[in-house]
Amino acid sequence: MDLAYSAEEEEFRARLRAWLAAVLPTLPPRPDPLDWPARRAYDCGWQRRLHDAGYADVHWDASPTQRLIFLEETELAGAPYVGANFVGLLHAGPTIAAEGTAAQRERWLPPVLRGDEVWCQGFSEPEAGSDLASLRTKAVRDGDEYVVSGQKIWTSHAEVADWCELLVRTDPAAPRHRGISWLAMPMDAPGVTVRPLRTLAGSTEFAEVFLDEVRVPVANRVGDENDGWRVTMVTLSFERGTAFVGEVVACRRLLGELARTARENGTWGDPVLRRRLGRLSAEFQALWRLTQANVSEAQATGGVPGAGGSVFKLHYSHARQELYEAAATVLGPDALDLGRDWTLDRLSSLSYTIAAGTSQIQRNIVAERILGLPKGR
Repeated sequence: MDLAYSAEEEEFRARLRAWLAAVLPTLPPRPDPLDWPARRAYDCGWQRRLHDAGYADVHWDASPTQRLIFLEETELAGAPYVGANFVGLLHAGPTIAAEGTAAQRERWLPPVLRGDEVWCQGFSEPEAGSDLASLRTKAVRDGDEYVVSGQKIWTSHAEVADWCELLVRTDPAAPRHRGISWLAMPMDAPGVTVRPLRTLAGSTEFAEVFLDEVRVPVANRVGDENDGWRVTMVTLSFERGTAFVGEVVACRRLLGELARTARENGTWGDPVLRRRLGRLSAEFQALWRLTQANVSEAQATGGVPGAGGSVFKLHYSHARQELYEAAATVLGPDALDLGRDWTLDRLSSLSYTIAAGTSQIQRNIVAERILGLPKGR
């Protein structure tokens, strides 16, 4: 496995770095993080700039290594994150690119790349979170349409989204994993009700979505009917594969800031803290190397991340939480100041062992698909 970058990839890095240095100073001020309509406009404006500069399709048409370089360089430069475009660019878009028809790719991918349309994720339900295959939102075929009824929860960016990647049960008599379909649902369809959920940090990037006989064209189904679980595994492989790459870079940068702050406020004299920061530095370096290994594997197998993404996601979730616990030790009473980005990030980190597949689910995937252990009874 080759973890070195080629001359062509380093040229791509240099060109991207120069473009970022030129364009970032021209961006408008970032909006209030709690104002999602304003954040959508800001995030989509950034996506339009990427599109016009030729970088918009890096998540799909570029090689996995170029994608890794793009995420690394944009984070190091302090460029805007994908934000409201997260689901479209990193989940639904790559899934449609890999599994959709030519007509579906032509319809949905360009608007995402231009920042014209935002997607949300309608997977989890009140009684189907970690056990996603037990979802009960039903879709009944009626000619050229599905009639969809049910409820979704933790639907990312639903209040500002145009489309939803939606999992539905199309055959209630089939085994749990075989009666599911993956649909693209317009969020302005009659029967869709969105109720935002406020997080611990005060933001509303999640929502409950209620579906009351919503009609979705059969043409909006990605993959075959009742084959949605396999398509979903493609989506989740992207979600757990490279979606957190930029955050690993951010965590490594935060470690450096923590060390500087510790030297300034006197906490650096604690040998236990120094050892903790040193070990975290080694862990995030190992996570970066694991990311490179996963990307190399994806590049060799057609661009879709494999089960190694679950190893990454499992370890990263816990390392990130420990990082912000260490930050609280360094900051002392200031760690309770909600005006600090670190404090809000610490609150956000509490969700990482649940979001994008709980740590328990990731351990099952690692045990069964990588180690070959038998399933529990």
